[in-house]
Amino acid sequence: MAMEFNRIITLLRKERGITQKQAASDLGISQAQLSHYEKGIRECGLEFVVQVADYYGVSCDYLLGRSAERSGQTITVEDLPEGSSTSGSVYRGSVLPTMYKKLIENSLDILFDKLDQCHDKRVVTAVSNYLMLAVYGMFRQLYQAAPKNVASLFRVSPARWQHAADAAMACQQGELAAVLAGEDEGGPAPDPAVFNMTTESLAREYPRHATSLMNLVKNSEETVRGTQH
Repeated sequence: MAMEFNRIITLLRKERGITQKQAASDLGISQAQLSHYEKGIRECGLEFVVQVADYYGVSCDYLLGRSAERSGQTITVEDLPEGSSTSGSVYRGSVLPTMYKKLIENSLDILFDKLDQCHDKRVVTAVSNYLMLAVYGMFRQLYQAAPKNVASLFRVSPARWQHAADAAMACQQGELAAVLAGEDEGGPAPDPAVFNMTTESLAREYPRHATSLMNLVKNSEETVRGTQH
């Protein structure tokens, strides 16, 4: 519990823009005690978890990392809206690919809406190229898994493509980083205020899609953390 709880209560406090001293005062504890909770040095009791949930207007399940949704909702494939690009498509009744498809599509809807608000072609291009390369890599691996598939579909050679694709993805990350840092010669960095986001603002602006994004973040971080052990 401690690792998720301390991360989330710190996130919520900072998203609200209040000091640790103010939050501690509102919650009726000392700043030192709240600091220990936020650093994961000490664990609190259930009563305090409920108090914090009421204070920030979230569920206890969200505070404890059991749900990626502030309300504590546990999603099913039926709960997720269809993505706008291929609405109505199904995968022969198979739940798992449909679930992941919706998570990714709905998250991409938010991502590209933010890119649209950015009005910077360089940012849009770098992000889009990176995502296309990721899809290309997964598609090519699946395509090549069937020996009867014709290899001449691809122009980049079998021995070279994966390393080249990885390098190209890293370059797109570098291009994006340079643009956002104002190091690109194509113009000034985009206004960072365009990308201001909190879990609350995402839920408000994208009531049908934020759940997908929050679950995608949660699933991705579990995958990342799994590679560290």
